[in-house]
Amino acid sequence: MKKRSKNPWALAKTKYRLNASQIAMAKELGMNPKKFGSMAPNKSELWKGPLGEFIEDCYYKRFKRKEPSDD
Repeated sequence: MKKRSKNPWALAKTKYRLNASQIAMAKELGMNPKKFGSMAPNKSELWKGPLGEFIEDCYYKRFKRKEPSDD
């Protein structure tokens, strides 16, 4: 019998150390939490910034605001 996995957003939040605001931004951007592994930096990719900052930068570029809306 297969184990049921938790919510992929909850797993991404803990694995990549994202806060609730960054998760809300990623959802609004339409990002897939299963693809965060390719966006996150590893030891050989020192030029990449932290995933949370990447999400915040993408959000600002698209919506021109720093905080997700409270819709």
